[in-house]
Amino acid sequence: MERSRVAPDLREKITAPVYSVADRFASWERLVRRLEPGWSSDEFYPISAYDNDLDSRDALDEVMRVLTVEAFEGALGQLLARLDARFGGATLPDPEGSLRPWVRPTNERPEEELGEWRKRKPVRVPWAE
Repeated sequence: MERSRVAPDLREKITAPVYSVADRFASWERLVRRLEPGWSSDEFYPISAYDNDLDSRDALDEVMRVLTVEAFEGALGQLLARLDARFGGATLPDPEGSLRPWVRPTNERPEEELGEWRKRKPVRVPWAE
């Protein structure tokens, strides 16, 4: 599907899905590491990248909803639960939605249907460093 959206000369260069489940997990893990204490980098990280990483977590939520119980409770479910717990430890509740002007979900959902990750804000703000 991703290949069908690009010019013919670029199609052959795409050898793996850009938005695979593995890539979504990698994106979520990178964000979690970025937010945790002790992480440092000179790499620029704009708030739009944070929004993209939250989109990856949204996609993982959709994937996990369609998995069998065995898969959900298996390695993928356990990995996601560990990453979510680490994210929770590196963020604070944001009931006032202070990031909402810059970080908006791509799916038009009512606020109450958003994942918990969309209702939290980083303790250490990576785009301000």
